[in-house]
Amino acid sequence: MGSWKCGGCLSCLLISLALWSIIVNILLYFPNGQTFYASSNKLTNYVWYFEGLCFSGVMTLLSVIFSALGIAFSGYCLVISALGLVQGPYCRTQDGWHYAFEGTAGRFLTNSSEWTQCLEPAHVVEWNVILFSILITLSGLQVIVCLIRVVIQLSKMLCGTYSVIIQPGII
Repeated sequence: MGSWKCGGCLSCLLISLALWSIIVNILLYFPNGQTFYASSNKLTNYVWYFEGLCFSGVMTLLSVIFSALGIAFSGYCLVISALGLVQGPYCRTQDGWHYAFEGTAGRFLTNSSEWTQCLEPAHVVEWNVILFSILITLSGLQVIVCLIRVVIQLSKMLCGTYSVIIQPGII
C-alpha cells in the first residue's frame, strides 16, 4: 500500500517537473520576452536542442510508463543545459554576433562584470544563466525521481508484488 502512495506521489511530482521544464525551455526562445531573436536565429545553439521541451518535458511525461527512458532523457537535458550554461549565450558584442564567452570554460559565470560584453539581447547572460540553471535543477530532480521509480518497479517485480494483470475498476 505504501509503494502505491509513493508511486502516485512520484508520478505527480514527475508530471509537474516535466511541465515546468517545458515552460522554462519555451522561455529560453524569447530573451527579454522578445520574439525577434528566435525569428532571426540569434539564440544560443543549445536552446535548439529542445532539451526542456522534448526530452525533460514531453518524454518525461511518458516516462511514467518508461521510467528507465525518463532517466536517459532527463540526463540528456541535464548535460545539454550544463553545456549551454558553460558556453554562454550567443549575443551581439562590439565585434558582431558570436559566442562571447566561448573558450572560457564557464569562468564568466563567476565574474558578472564580463556580462556587459553582450550588448544584445539585453540581459541575455542573466536570462540564460537563470533558465539553464533551472533546467539543470529540474532535470536533476527528474533523474532522481525516475531512478526511485525504477527501483520501486524492479523491487515489485523481483519481490513478486508487481501485477501485470489489469484489475477491473483500476482504469
